[in-house]
Amino acid sequence: MKTRLLATGAVLALLAACNPNAQGPDVKKEAVATKQPVAAPAKPELGDFGVELTAMDTQVKPGDDFFEYVNGTWLKTFEIPADKTRYGSFSVLADRSEKRVKGIIEEAAAKGGAPGSVEQKIGDLFASYMDTDAIEAKGLAPIQGDLDKINAAKTHEDIALLMTAPDMQAGSVFGGFVNVDSKQPDAYAFYVTHTGLGLPDRDYYLKDDQRFKDIRAAYVKHMAKMFELAGIDGAADKAAAVMAMETRLAKDHWTRIDRRNRDLTYNKMTLDELESFAPDFPWKAVVKNMGMEGKITSMIVREKSAFPKIAKDFADTSIDDLKAYLTFKTLSNYAPQLPKAFDDENFAFYGKTLRGQPKQRDRWKRGVSLVNGSLGEAVGQVYVKKYFPPESKTKMVALVENLRTALGEHIDSLEWMSDATKAEAHKKLAAFTPKIGYPDKWKDYSSMTIKRDDLIANVRAANKWAWEDMISKLGGPIDKTEWFMNPQRVNAYYSPTRNEVVFPAAILQAPFFDPNADDAVNYGGIGAVIGHEMGHGFDDQGRKSDGTGMLRDWWTKEDAEAFKARAAKFGAQYDAYEPLPGHHINGKLTMGENIGDLGGINFAYTAYKLSLKGKEAPVIDGFTGDQRFFLSWGQIWRGKQRDEALINQLTTNPHSPSKYRCNGIVRNFDAWYDAFDVKPGDALYLSPENRVKIW
Repeated sequence: MKTRLLATGAVLALLAACNPNAQGPDVKKEAVATKQPVAAPAKPELGDFGVELTAMDTQVKPGDDFFEYVNGTWLKTFEIPADKTRYGSFSVLADRSEKRVKGIIEEAAAKGGAPGSVEQKIGDLFASYMDTDAIEAKGLAPIQGDLDKINAAKTHEDIALLMTAPDMQAGSVFGGFVNVDSKQPDAYAFYVTHTGLGLPDRDYYLKDDQRFKDIRAAYVKHMAKMFELAGIDGAADKAAAVMAMETRLAKDHWTRIDRRNRDLTYNKMTLDELESFAPDFPWKAVVKNMGMEGKITSMIVREKSAFPKIAKDFADTSIDDLKAYLTFKTLSNYAPQLPKAFDDENFAFYGKTLRGQPKQRDRWKRGVSLVNGSLGEAVGQVYVKKYFPPESKTKMVALVENLRTALGEHIDSLEWMSDATKAEAHKKLAAFTPKIGYPDKWKDYSSMTIKRDDLIANVRAANKWAWEDMISKLGGPIDKTEWFMNPQRVNAYYSPTRNEVVFPAAILQAPFFDPNADDAVNYGGIGAVIGHEMGHGFDDQGRKSDGTGMLRDWWTKEDAEAFKARAAKFGAQYDAYEPLPGHHINGKLTMGENIGDLGGINFAYTAYKLSLKGKEAPVIDGFTGDQRFFLSWGQIWRGKQRDEALINQLTTNPHSPSKYRCNGIVRNFDAWYDAFDVKPGDALYLSPENRVKIW
């Protein structure tokens, strides 16, 4: 039960709306007077005004496929790198961040640093991962103790304690994490959830789909191969037993649609109540084993109706089969740090078969990921000093406030919402906390011991540090300075229990934000993703919390029904999209992200119009300001992905594929129709009464 808290939300960022030519005339006069050369205006990173026009396919009508119109030439000519399952705007920045972090790691390694210093930890962790000769020489010895403990287990309680041991990676049927209590936002709580599947979702086990059938067969072969590589007898029988156990679990797992429903997933129980409710799992013994005895008296159970069933699945599975399960999970979870044969086999299934990735990522890239995941804020401190100037944070703060103003105007203009609910919405908006670039307080890694010659010990140390850091919050005050993404991460999120939007430094780059780009481009890029994150506070699940982060119903019944009707209409649009034959977008699973996108572009457009202060935007390269705004929106969603990765996304991911994040939004936005003269008969055309307007 060692699930770590992952921040919820979507992609986002921030913009500074500045005009590089605003000082032009005065600068020119001064230059003439002093006979000094005139400095050329800084050029945007992309194109002449911030949009890469060479990527477009102007043979496509904007109203037929706006995504293709903006990105069509790139889509036809770009090949996804062999070590990627997808590639697009976010990937470009992620690659850039990865290279920068590699430089930071190499610099730390060159300095050496005193034992226990962050430089020593960063350099030695990376070095231990890159020392493949030492890894090969040690074989399975670094995890043999874990395998021996599994083999020695005699009872179901023994198994449960191994599943939940903070210093092991043996897999479990239940997972847990610490977060703010959704109904008591001034206190932390321990949330418990079902887990335990080796495939991405229950559908992979249960759906009568040939692709999924093939994956199931390949998964069993993969497990058998891992057992064989470890020299374990009866590999085929053990693999079959693990598959049978996971299939039983999958049948009792909730769907992802139910799992994202915050009303269904808040069920607080005392430990006594939980032991009575799901008696086939030793809850109190597990709590003690995880170092939480005395720190918690209750848990928040997420998938309530599933818990008795999964606990019974656990109790009904034989000790031998549970040992096989734990053995495979241990081999699988440590595979990237084990000898090449295990690493290669792990990639052959999870990379090639499951996600369609032809080539393993270079080892140094995977080493960077390990360091980011283990010592991320130590690296982040250096990253922001090198790559995130203070003025960028200042500009981002200003932009967030522009979007806050725009969202406030949208709340006021809603014809379907009552004044009472609007007043509560304004309270929530006023209480929004933006976090920009990097934390005000950095994590302290001094208690983590890293050795240059012991990779597995380092992984254990990092896992142990993370677990202890997380559970140390229990019983204490809410740490409002805490971040759940590193500054070098190209992403962002909204937290409903904290009512905060968080924008790491690495997202503030083209195509999302470029200080030398046209204002319309910045608002259509970073402005829209900032609006997206703010919109999560008012999506179908985020709207259930108030300004303090408390999960409570602050809506009138009539307003809630009006919201749900609009959301259902929007979801039906996405249900109809079929990115691959037989594989549709799930409008309910993706509802929150789609509403975030729709709100984000609306808020950003309003903020852009406010920034013009009543003036008409100039025409640049034949494009109006509105056209440039929407071109930027299409550009940020540029991307391609392999079919296997797309199926995985459609099955498990709350985000719609990039093409539909672009097209599915603009076709509901009146200003886009006007900007590109979209008419009835165009493929994306929706009649005005069928366009969804929520916020």
